[in-house]
Amino acid sequence: MKAHNKWLTAPLAAGLAATLLSGCGTEQGGDAGGSGAAVRVGMSDEILATDPAAGYDPGSWLLFNNVFQSLIAFPKGGSEPEPEAAEKCGFSGGSTVYTCTLREGLKFSNGNPLTSEDVKFSFERALKIADPNGPAPLLASIASIETPDEKTVVFKLKTPDATFPSKIASGAGSIVDHREYPADALRTDGKAVGSGPYKLDAFSETEAVFTANDTYRGNAKRKNDAVTLKLYGGDREALAKAFSAGEVDVAYRGLSAGDIATLENAQDDKGIQVVQGSSAEVQHMVFNVKDPVVGKLGVRKAIAHLVNREALVQDVYQSTATPLYSIVPAGIAGHATSFFDTYGEPDKAKAKKALRDAGITGKVKLTLWSTPNRFGPSTDQMMEAIADQLNESGLFEAKVESVQFEQYEKDIAAGKYGVYVRGWVPDYPDADNFTTPFFGDDNVLGNRYKNALITGELLPAVAASPDRASTGSTYNKVQDLVADELPLLPLWQGKQYAVAREDVTGLEWTLDASTVFRFWEIKKG
Repeated sequence: MKAHNKWLTAPLAAGLAATLLSGCGTEQGGDAGGSGAAVRVGMSDEILATDPAAGYDPGSWLLFNNVFQSLIAFPKGGSEPEPEAAEKCGFSGGSTVYTCTLREGLKFSNGNPLTSEDVKFSFERALKIADPNGPAPLLASIASIETPDEKTVVFKLKTPDATFPSKIASGAGSIVDHREYPADALRTDGKAVGSGPYKLDAFSETEAVFTANDTYRGNAKRKNDAVTLKLYGGDREALAKAFSAGEVDVAYRGLSAGDIATLENAQDDKGIQVVQGSSAEVQHMVFNVKDPVVGKLGVRKAIAHLVNREALVQDVYQSTATPLYSIVPAGIAGHATSFFDTYGEPDKAKAKKALRDAGITGKVKLTLWSTPNRFGPSTDQMMEAIADQLNESGLFEAKVESVQFEQYEKDIAAGKYGVYVRGWVPDYPDADNFTTPFFGDDNVLGNRYKNALITGELLPAVAASPDRASTGSTYNKVQDLVADELPLLPLWQGKQYAVAREDVTGLEWTLDASTVFRFWEIKKG
């Protein structure tokens, strides 16, 4: 995983308790047709890449999920991938051989046929280029790819990996036309040729225009003919103004709590809706276990006994997030409450005992590190609130320092911070994606934590299990170990929000734990 790209931005409505509207703005799913009217969507994220071999950020994956096909894909509201470009896929050889048979009549938007050659080319290309901002780490278990005929693709894996289907159902599995993309270099013209529900007609730093791909063969049923995506480059104020001015029909990813409150209060008469969906985005406080202060387990335990998550989500996020006591978020198989079971409600007496048992009698001086522009506008406020909670106990003398993200990343890599904040947007909705990246050598948290039992036995065992529902007890063991050793402290799980005009429907089918924003489900008028 590339830590600097998949870290989450804050919940859309960070700080506002928005409610899911039923009736207005809600359409029962299925194959219902629509007027086909074009939809204008605005978001504050950037699209950093149009080439699937380079993109690993939320904006780029939004483009990939709508322009390219993968062999399998997550259905709306589901966490188990289903055939998409493939007619069928399945394991053999104990989760080490994965075979897919392609649908009949697949074509790219330029009219070229899509065959097994393109699938093999796409995966091998991503691995060969291995762009530092690309998805190659998700594909690292591939040993070889065989194409016995035009419709059959056989992946041979280095080790058993039952999560492989989920990995290739993500943006990492995007299939490109081998005639249009160089095998050993990125495409740099800002164009994209795929076989998904939409074509990318135009792309710039401020706008991407998508139109229906009439050659598409797959499960998606488009409810619009075109989507114009307005990009505001991190400028949340500009996104809010654009929505207020009627320049976009939907605002997704980036509006702050105040923005949404203003929109709701000022324009109720104009028919605005706030749509809430499920999310697997999480945020953690991370401890550098080699730090001279929080490297002491007693200090970490004292912090765990003092942090009041309920107060954080209520006072800072105003219930647009929920308290998290698990590495694996609610809604994902393997979710547990290990951190609550171990530390319970905030308790000053237990915090004091943890410090005294570690031989610490004075106040612990501590700096909490934050960054203001990557994890949303409320991150600094949250860290200040945590510092206040620690200081109010009389056991800590904590302060907050906030630096820009580029410097933040460099300092974490250099081991300069003892306590800092991290967020995570999953690549795929499986407990594996909330555990494997966080532990072992070069983990994405950068906290120097290692546990041989976790990385050498427990995680390899569950990775080999094709029955993902049966892995819960092993993931519980992982979380119990992590709760005891405290390399991180889960804080909250986000919710997804979108703000739209009342004549827009289908948004509830685009906001789920898979993080796939499905243009085709949105209907206007």
